[in-house]
Amino acid sequence: MDFAFDTRTEELRTRLLTFMDEYVYPAEKTAEEQRALLDSPWDTPAVVDELKAEAQRQGLWNLFLPDAEYGAGLTNLQYAPLAEITGRSPQLAPTALNCAAPDTGNMEVLAQFGTDEQKKQWLEPLLAGEIRSAFAMTEPEVASSDATNITTHIERDGDEYVITGRKWYISGAMNPDCKIFIVMGKTDPDGEDLRRQQSMVLVPRDTPGVTVKRAMQVFGYEDHSHGGHAEVVFDHARVPVANLVGEEGGGFAIAQARLGPGRIHHCMRLIGMAERAIELMCRRAVSRTAFGKPLAQQGVVQNWIADARVTVEQLRLLVLKTAWLMDTVGNRGAHTEIQAIKIATPRAVVEILDRAIQLHGAGGVSQDFPLADLYAGARTLMLADGPDEVHQRSLARRELRKYL
Repeated sequence: MDFAFDTRTEELRTRLLTFMDEYVYPAEKTAEEQRALLDSPWDTPAVVDELKAEAQRQGLWNLFLPDAEYGAGLTNLQYAPLAEITGRSPQLAPTALNCAAPDTGNMEVLAQFGTDEQKKQWLEPLLAGEIRSAFAMTEPEVASSDATNITTHIERDGDEYVITGRKWYISGAMNPDCKIFIVMGKTDPDGEDLRRQQSMVLVPRDTPGVTVKRAMQVFGYEDHSHGGHAEVVFDHARVPVANLVGEEGGGFAIAQARLGPGRIHHCMRLIGMAERAIELMCRRAVSRTAFGKPLAQQGVVQNWIADARVTVEQLRLLVLKTAWLMDTVGNRGAHTEIQAIKIATPRAVVEILDRAIQLHGAGGVSQDFPLADLYAGARTLMLADGPDEVHQRSLARRELRKYL
């Protein structure tokens, strides 16, 4: 693979870096101040809509979609360095560019598996940034890391599906702009093939029987970055059979298709989070003195910064290799590498952020710096899109198979 960015990627990187400096970073404090004055903590601060309008004006919009019919038509390798840049401000930048989860994965699902009517009704407004969406799979009563465990029922009744179940940590569901859920449940709970029992259906938020019960906290606070994480109850909610995504029994396969790109997007942004942490560490180290000399001259601080730089460079190369493989041999061909970055990246970035927090002392855990928020996000990604242990199990099995 060629490690140099091509002309289009370099041009977009330059524009995006300028956009971050001129618009996103200055808006971070403004967004917090505006959110404190809103009637609901889940309403969108005005500055976010301003950022979205400016990103659209500059052509920095829907960069994640490789299909030029819907997005920028970038390859995974081209998108990787751009997603990294947005990771430096995960609360604002991905949303500003309409590249925030869970909408990204949901748009990919609709683009790949949706009918023409589903695309017109839901994909088009999502692409325009007019609405938000949520992906409802995780359940509190079962180990959802094994998707075959989910218990939500999707039962056909004539020309309708009846959905009954309880989901939680449904990202984006607290946002009042969230208008549509992609719900995964079982249409054939007694089927012999455990991976053909599940299906996905589109459930509008205002469907009778759908109740967004409460916001789920993350490390003790409410996460506004994606519109919150909600507990959602589906109590005999009815939708037309035409709301089925793909085919009955295809839910597990669709979930796998959705999660592959999602995992690499998270890892790309995590590298940006680590870069922000290194920058903050360096600025802190040269501006503070302890025990008679600047922190920058303390050996342990130098070791932290050096180790962080080495780690980030290693992770970036692995992520870029994975993106390149996804482009050249497909997600299935890049399966090992996708799992490897999902294991390695959150774990390493959590350690970098932990040291950055330590270097900032009390400020590191405060709201005055982004480190605590970045830490919570990175630590959560050790669970999201499949916990590390699931990927380790699968990756180890693949390695062991070579020797059997």
